[in-house]
Amino acid sequence: QMPAGGILTALYIFHGHDISRGLLAATFLLVVFNCLSSFQIYSMPVFDSFEAFYTGRTNRPCSVWVRSGFRIFYGFISLFIGIALPFLSSLAGLLGGLTLPVTFAYPCFMWICIKKPERFSYSWYVNWGLALLGTAFSLASSVGGVWSIINTGMKLKFFKPN
Repeated sequence: QMPAGGILTALYIFHGHDISRGLLAATFLLVVFNCLSSFQIYSMPVFDSFEAFYTGRTNRPCSVWVRSGFRIFYGFISLFIGIALPFLSSLAGLLGGLTLPVTFAYPCFMWICIKKPERFSYSWYVNWGLALLGTAFSLASSVGGVWSIINTGMKLKFFKPN
């Protein structure tokens, strides 16, 4: 019974009459706030790379205007990709599954390699268990993303958001 618009559309359709309009509006605003703030957080490595390239080339620090220009440029590139490739949302499960180990598995493996805890100790078991659990989540999400693509299909339309 999940409608085409996703979980927020389902919330509005199925529970729009149960809950107050203010709570529904707050839910939508929290999603917007989450999207805007997570874009900034996950874009920081890109901004840092731009600034490192600039300071390496010019041998001077970035001014506020150069930093703002880098952020506007990256925002424009992201918007362009979103408009040019509107089918990326159907690849979200697959792409998320492929990048999930960066968050869940790699830090545990790195900790084991760097700290070298005693084998079969409590921390060794915990980190190996969490790393393998993160890898299993990644595989499950990737398989789910491929299943979703196979089940619903994917229409490759360029520059046609609707």
